[in-house]
Amino acid sequence: MDKKGKMQAEKHLTGMLVLSVFTAVLGFFQYGYSLGVINAPQKVIEAHYRRVLGIVPLDRHATNASGEDGTVPVPGTEPWGGTEGTLAPPADTSEDLAASPHILTMYWSLSVSVFAVGGMVSSFTVGWIGDRLGRVKAMLVVNVLSIAGNLLMGLAKFGPSHVLIIAGRAVTGLYCGLSSGLVPMYVSEVSPTALRGALGTLHQLAIVTGILISQVLGLDFLLGNDEMWPLLLGLSGVAALLQFFLLLLCPESPRYLYIKLGKVEEAKKSLKRLRGNCDPMKEIAEMEKEKQEAASEKKVSIGQLFTSSKYRQAVIVALMVQISQQFSGINAIFYYSTNIFERAGVDQPVYATIGVGVVNTVFTVISVFLVEKAGRRSLFLAGLMGMLISAVAMTVGLVLLSQFAWMSYVSMVAIFLFVIFFEVGPGPIPWFIVAELFSQGPRPAAIAIASFCNWACNFIVGMCFQYIADLCGPYVFVIFAALLLVFFLFAYFKVPETKGKSFEEIAAAFRRKKLQAKATIELENLRGSEEA
Repeated sequence: MDKKGKMQAEKHLTGMLVLSVFTAVLGFFQYGYSLGVINAPQKVIEAHYRRVLGIVPLDRHATNASGEDGTVPVPGTEPWGGTEGTLAPPADTSEDLAASPHILTMYWSLSVSVFAVGGMVSSFTVGWIGDRLGRVKAMLVVNVLSIAGNLLMGLAKFGPSHVLIIAGRAVTGLYCGLSSGLVPMYVSEVSPTALRGALGTLHQLAIVTGILISQVLGLDFLLGNDEMWPLLLGLSGVAALLQFFLLLLCPESPRYLYIKLGKVEEAKKSLKRLRGNCDPMKEIAEMEKEKQEAASEKKVSIGQLFTSSKYRQAVIVALMVQISQQFSGINAIFYYSTNIFERAGVDQPVYATIGVGVVNTVFTVISVFLVEKAGRRSLFLAGLMGMLISAVAMTVGLVLLSQFAWMSYVSMVAIFLFVIFFEVGPGPIPWFIVAELFSQGPRPAAIAIASFCNWACNFIVGMCFQYIADLCGPYVFVIFAALLLVFFLFAYFKVPETKGKSFEEIAAAFRRKKLQAKATIELENLRGSEEA
């Protein structure tokens, strides 16, 4: 960004804009907290499940992952090829105990994965509710789901805990599915072009901050114990209440007011609140141009996004960046990090895992400053390539770990590098680039299908990864390396640079690519006919 652009950006960064973006991304903080909170108290909650279901004697003691007491391990979480680093369950010949692993696996899998199911279901309604109520009112209304879901989990000890937790996670998932579409939509529409990328990366920063806070609060001596775990699960309801009251102070999206509702004066007032003393007429002129283009075409449905050649390239890019985020292997890295640190001889591997969370957060902050300087496409490509190299190093370290003890440190370094490169590009960029690829007309539908794709991939990884890891052992990261190579090649040839460009300029870039591809095909056909 040149000196003039930097001065212009600073001029546009007003207190109201900061408040509006902060308030909106509180929805992503809740998303991150909900992703991470279920892991730390896992053994404690499973012990409670056993007591409620009457499978295990009531005096059986358990602690969470950060404790040192003997625990009953989670079925199917043993390291590859053995049980090193885990404790075998006590011998018990009762039929109930013999069946308990299967019952617990079912209830625990539901407790974890139903969150993604809720997100998938609600993500399809993002466009409808965002257009019907407006961006701010929609975020206000859906907060009711978050508060209700967190109340169910917070009261889990006073009823059938497994039912209340599963119901609470499902309702919270419904909220997060809606929020993951509404928040990028609102932030992209209130942000000036010069700050759109930097403010867009705050989505990912909010997620990793939520994950990190849930990891810290989940430590045994804080809230991750047998007495306090319901409070731990329901604590993001506080963020929901805070967001609810702050949203009352936030202006509606000026693009929504001008283009969707035709309220010119209200759009100008909203722009003045967001931009301060800046002249709003330049942005109003841009909105008018976008409105005219949107008026010249029919309302775009989800089906039309796939069938119309006008949007096809942008839709494919939007879906692929979401797939690359979830199938990059980042969830697998977090899943195995504690085990790898444990095998490397770290006394308290849970703290090393929190260290990964800290690195995650720090480099997300760095990406906020990088994204406008280096551009979206460059960072996305650099992140994918760095993750690819780290995945290969991870595989080598895990395969040779039994032969060379020092290979565990190779794996540890690879974990940190993998996380760093993820936060440089593939982590934050997919959340806001979709909103940049589409103009006002197709944007709600595009964000809805992109959100659904992200949630669906999240669910697939959560449900299938353990089985693939058991089948492939340490070579599981070879699969991720191959996928990362495919994602890199796709991004290199298909993903456009959106830095500093208006929605119309980005659409024009897709049209040029389409015309170039069409001309190339016609030229090849012509040469073929001449040769014939």
